[in-house]
Amino acid sequence: MPDAELIDTIHRKFTAVLMDLDERGTRRWAAAEAMAIGRGGITVVAAATGLARSTIQNGIKELSCPQTLDPGRQRRPGAGRNPREREQPELGKALEELIAAGTRGDPMSPLRWTIKSTRVLARELKQQGFVVGSTKVGELLKAMGYSLQSNRKTVEGKQHPDRNAQFEFIARRVKRQCKRGEPSISVDTKKKEVLGNLKNSGRVYRRSKDPIRVETHDFPKAELGKAIPYGVYDLQHNEALVSVGVSHDTAQFAVATILLWWKRLGQKRFPNATRLLVTADCGGSNSPRTRLWRLELQRLANETGLAVEVCHYPPGTSKWNKIEHSLFCHITRNWRGVPLESLEIVVNLIAATRTTTGLEVHAWLDEKDYPPKIKVSDEELASVNIHRNSFHGEWNYEIRPQP
Repeated sequence: MPDAELIDTIHRKFTAVLMDLDERGTRRWAAAEAMAIGRGGITVVAAATGLARSTIQNGIKELSCPQTLDPGRQRRPGAGRNPREREQPELGKALEELIAAGTRGDPMSPLRWTIKSTRVLARELKQQGFVVGSTKVGELLKAMGYSLQSNRKTVEGKQHPDRNAQFEFIARRVKRQCKRGEPSISVDTKKKEVLGNLKNSGRVYRRSKDPIRVETHDFPKAELGKAIPYGVYDLQHNEALVSVGVSHDTAQFAVATILLWWKRLGQKRFPNATRLLVTADCGGSNSPRTRLWRLELQRLANETGLAVEVCHYPPGTSKWNKIEHSLFCHITRNWRGVPLESLEIVVNLIAATRTTTGLEVHAWLDEKDYPPKIKVSDEELASVNIHRNSFHGEWNYEIRPQP
């Protein structure tokens, strides 16, 4: 058999088994082939596989003396190049000094992270005379207790001393309402959305290399406006109503949405209701400090005949409001990767939101104008039939229908 044909045969055999061989198995397979060929076998196998002659020779020695290498080892102890940190004992110390100024985290904690990339650190170490690559820098950082980490929202700022007590109070009130068969709702405004062919976070399945083309700059267009979704989530029925406003997020708009929920959904769900419990955060259009909020709730109580009880979450705890993780997060997931080009698209995507737990969402467009900065006089405020709870009356109060 000519040498060229023999080399081609060995090459095809080597390619067929290469993926199943480790370092030790590769050199032993090559050695066995070379020994089978006989004279000139090392040269033929080296040409066919690309392996070094010394590698094949080592394999022949291992096959001739099986006890030279313990089972399970790829190389004999001490073989191969020494690690960079062993060749350069000062490497670890130099790396520590480089990242000391950019380190984040508790110095007493075993887990830390750095704001410099491994490539930047490797370049700076090379400038100091060390021989090291970015991969080795990453390995050293991991051994030293560093890792890549993103931001995490955990700092809540100053907490009210009765924070947990208010959570427990709200839980008791909701449980009592459910036991009585009275409605309990969670309300809030979702993030305002600028309309237009603009980038929307998230990804959606499309044909390969055919992404949705959007504008390069997210500049708002006055002629398109913005969408203001205000949601009402029914705590008993896992059902929600979202009103998409187009003017301003005011207390008038918020209470108008609650009234819409009552007329379209709530009245059917609770035909014998006498009370309505509303849980809300402490800011925005439903802030307890807003005079217009209390005045509009009085109008709601008068029109529906319901005693409206309101429980606010303490400042800085709006993410604990039930509507945030029972409704708004699912809406965001449903329209991810889709440009919100029009109000119709926003309303349809909200209404199409569903979950495996049975969430049902109803959406309406509210094109009414809700002017901001409406002044409420002292006389109007005094007319509100409000009864404050003995426990934090600024957060927990009831507005009853006026006689």
